[in-house]
Amino acid sequence: MAGRAKKSYRLAICGATGAVGREMIGILAERDFPVGQLRLLASERSAGELLNFRGEELSVEVLDEKSFAGMDLALFSAGGAVSKVFAPLAAEAGCVVVDNTSAFRMDPDVPLVVPEVNPEALADYGKRSIIANPNCSTIQLVVALKPLHDAVRIRRVVVSTYQSVSGAGKKGVKELEAQCLSVFSMRPIESECFPRQIAFNCLPQIGAIGDDGYSFEEKKMIQETRKILSRPDLRMSATAVRVPVFYSHSEAVNIEFEAPLSVDRAQELLSAAPGIEVIDDQSGGAYPTALEATGGDDTLVGRIRKDTSLEHGLDLWVVADNVRKGAALNAVQIAEHLIEKYL
Repeated sequence: MAGRAKKSYRLAICGATGAVGREMIGILAERDFPVGQLRLLASERSAGELLNFRGEELSVEVLDEKSFAGMDLALFSAGGAVSKVFAPLAAEAGCVVVDNTSAFRMDPDVPLVVPEVNPEALADYGKRSIIANPNCSTIQLVVALKPLHDAVRIRRVVVSTYQSVSGAGKKGVKELEAQCLSVFSMRPIESECFPRQIAFNCLPQIGAIGDDGYSFEEKKMIQETRKILSRPDLRMSATAVRVPVFYSHSEAVNIEFEAPLSVDRAQELLSAAPGIEVIDDQSGGAYPTALEATGGDDTLVGRIRKDTSLEHGLDLWVVADNVRKGAALNAVQIAEHLIEKYL
């Protein structure tokens, strides 16, 4: 963060008591973000809850129309319905919003940003004073695609995701815990968060399935990837699967390029790219998994290999912490770029 303005900023977190909101609080402290005042906002049921920030206990306030008066920045992670109402109000109050929901991602006047991929898009933040944080599965995908696409233009991407239950929030984690206990104690399985049993199972549905057969999650990945890479013509297909893993998403990515790109060159490009760690010694069994990714900032890439069915194809395995890089960290990184170059 060298070169940023040497002053402090008044910052609000909307959805502070959720999994992503709590992670945001911790990351702000870890990265020494220049917070002069931190306002923690949530619903009435969380009012008065105390959360620690840099050794100080801060009380959670009820979100309302006046919550953003005097604030410079607001990080939103309280659901799309809340963002649609309160993000524009925050912007009207003079606050720059970084929104972690899907509410504004495809708005042409709202930048959709992954700092390692398209930080230049932040130049247009003033159109609505709202910046969108992409979907967690999209973030790790485009971090891996960008250095390869810059070297050799990508023609087509096919991605299958293996997404942890924390992508559905705290209720998803609790449901997997409860179902595992029910299986071992031979009690009836109750499913509320997910459409079917998730314990010891894989569900090829995240979000409602549309008339075209694609789920909402799959459509988000396709649309957001095209926008972030400025490739509306990118041919892409996605299959999003919920798996019984608590944290971190994994993705199997098949890429077709317009010209040759060797495995060795792909490894070099990915190793040199910001925010990526390559773990790829296939002869020695070294490759990333969700356990290695959890709690880390980097997107992990392994199993880099030639697709023998394509003239110019590669396969990758991509893993990242969905709560951290896939949500909270990316939002804080956006805020860091804002204060360094624009605020």
